[in-house]
Amino acid sequence: MSHGPLAGIVVTDLTRALAGPHATMMLGDLGATVIKVETPGTGDDTRGWGPPFRDGESTYFLSANRNKRSIELDLKSDDGRRTLEALVRKSDVLVENFRTGVLERLGFGPERLAELNPRLVVLSISGFGHDGPEGGRPGYDQIAQGEAGLMSLTGSAPDDPQRVGVPIADLLAGMYGAYGVLAALIERQHTGAGQVVRTSLLAAVVGVHAFQGTKWTVAGQVGHAQGNHHPSICPYGLFRTRDGAVQIAVGSESLWRRFCTAFGLDPDQPGRSTNPERVAHRGAVIELVEERFAEHDTATLLGLLAEAGVPAGRVRDVREVYEWDQTRSQGLLLDVRHPALGPITLPGPPLRFFDPDGAEQTFTGHLPPPALGADSTAVRAWLSGEAPLPEGA
Repeated sequence: MSHGPLAGIVVTDLTRALAGPHATMMLGDLGATVIKVETPGTGDDTRGWGPPFRDGESTYFLSANRNKRSIELDLKSDDGRRTLEALVRKSDVLVENFRTGVLERLGFGPERLAELNPRLVVLSISGFGHDGPEGGRPGYDQIAQGEAGLMSLTGSAPDDPQRVGVPIADLLAGMYGAYGVLAALIERQHTGAGQVVRTSLLAAVVGVHAFQGTKWTVAGQVGHAQGNHHPSICPYGLFRTRDGAVQIAVGSESLWRRFCTAFGLDPDQPGRSTNPERVAHRGAVIELVEERFAEHDTATLLGLLAEAGVPAGRVRDVREVYEWDQTRSQGLLLDVRHPALGPITLPGPPLRFFDPDGAEQTFTGHLPPPALGADSTAVRAWLSGEAPLPEGA
């Protein structure tokens, strides 16, 4: 049993909405003690985001705030500022996603935070960066998806830009932020000093442009949306079957030959004998593959593809994913007892840890998303030295 690799690390969480809360939830999943500071009476904005709600609780809030404790603080009041100062002194990490300049106006700019705690690691997440000609712009996921180029690459065609179906700019910024915090904590072991880590929704999306980025910066070509088929590999994408669809990934010439053997195609046919040729004639290749696939129902076709060793899969809806035995086997569902809802199941942490002998490290004490201010008394008692902060659920 383990309390996680970040056990003993204390995080003051000043964030709301999604990018910051996702970062602090990742740290909490790893065993850090995360103290979520919320506005009295209303709390995190996402407590009111819905539908859907269950018994008055926002499922949006539940998605980003497991493994945290909640304290209500008015940061514009003397008591709120004093309490935040005490939190900063006893924390290893502070995370904030206010608009640029807000934390400074509250009296907690980088110099003041370093004065209160020279070992403090500060993660600051913004929309478009903390400086530069547009550094003060507010950050909202869909706007960032568009501004950072992602929507131009997503959709059925260049004139059909589409957002990703989850707030991916927020989530990526949170992930990059948590990654930066871990790096700063490791460096602190050598220097003894904290530092400020900054990222943004813009930076996070540009950071995952991958081959679409170098397609422009190196080859001078602008990528665009082209539906459910890979721009550089063919056949690779979604194909219709007799009763639905499957996805295949023919990512090498050996796989292409295997695929052709299984479905009675000539791998050396002019115009499709190499991947660049198939990409150049993508429309014809897709038509040819779908002619073969139309002869089979989805289940039969997946069996044939598996037998041939061609990577393939179905398209599941969210319900099917969470009912899938493979999902449960990977620890991707977390059962907790919520203070108002009772037993609930949440999407679980995406990491697993094993010792050198192959035994899985099972983390104990996962916390449900907290009720607003549920831990105010306990946190204040801990800050005053009257009591330790309770661990686990």
